[in-house]
Amino acid sequence: MKVLVATEKPFAAVAVNGIKQVIDEAGYQLALLEKYSSKQELLDAVADADAIIIRSDIVDKEVLDAAKNLKIVVRAGAGYDNIDLEASKAKGVVAQNTPGQNSNAVAELVFGMTVMAVRNMYNGTSGTELKGKKLGIHAFGQVGRNVARIAKGFEMEVSALDPYCPDEVIAAAGVAPIHSVEELYTNNQFVSLHIPATAETKRSVGYELVKLLPKNGVLINTARKEVIDEEGLAKAMEERPDIKYVADIKPDTAEELKARFGDRVFFTPKKMGAQTAEANINAGIAAAHQIVEFLRDGINRFQVNK
Repeated sequence: MKVLVATEKPFAAVAVNGIKQVIDEAGYQLALLEKYSSKQELLDAVADADAIIIRSDIVDKEVLDAAKNLKIVVRAGAGYDNIDLEASKAKGVVAQNTPGQNSNAVAELVFGMTVMAVRNMYNGTSGTELKGKKLGIHAFGQVGRNVARIAKGFEMEVSALDPYCPDEVIAAAGVAPIHSVEELYTNNQFVSLHIPATAETKRSVGYELVKLLPKNGVLINTARKEVIDEEGLAKAMEERPDIKYVADIKPDTAEELKARFGDRVFFTPKKMGAQTAEANINAGIAAAHQIVEFLRDGINRFQVNK
């Protein structure tokens, strides 16, 4: 069995070594495609692969068609909107993610950006503190739960909205359950986004929600840029000069937003949430273990295209 690691943004060397050890011990062959610059390189590399580990790399129908032997693709990370789920299911290819492996890294970045926002991007002017402020978490998965944990260290008041998570689970974490998106945005000066990019959520956060934020509201996005209605966000920020927006993914209109709103916005140059040595290692090795478990034993507990 051939396992391909295809990463335009490579894993750290220690993660690659860990992946190799898992694959070698299973008796499989490991192939690496790192820092590739064209899709054709990926298409050529997947031709004889039985399994693929990816990060933010796109596995669409064209890639799946080229991978004649492919049985499983694992996204090393929580999000999986870079995999064509319908096409993979149609071809009988199992798609998995590695939930929880990057969650602490992303949660820490939430507060790295939030502190920077309330301290006015460290521009020398007086800012504010997080202690005693209200934080609303939009989706209470692994990242959201870590955000709540860290927020308590800042002594923030924390609430969360997640229709797929029982109230008792949210409450057990010391977080107040919220049951409408309007309530989430109205009641919290800080809102942290952790929703996936789906047909239902794409462009769902825009003018009507952002304008509900209390005075000096801050919207923090470490989810996906697609969940933001950028035109609506800009309109709300134009009407509300007290609102700030920070994101771990550069919007399509980043230059325009920066020109219009200056230090009220901040974007990482590329998605940085999982860019820690620890998350890098955890997610990569978890992906390798999941591939071995599936190929050897048929275990598919993290399948996302059932």
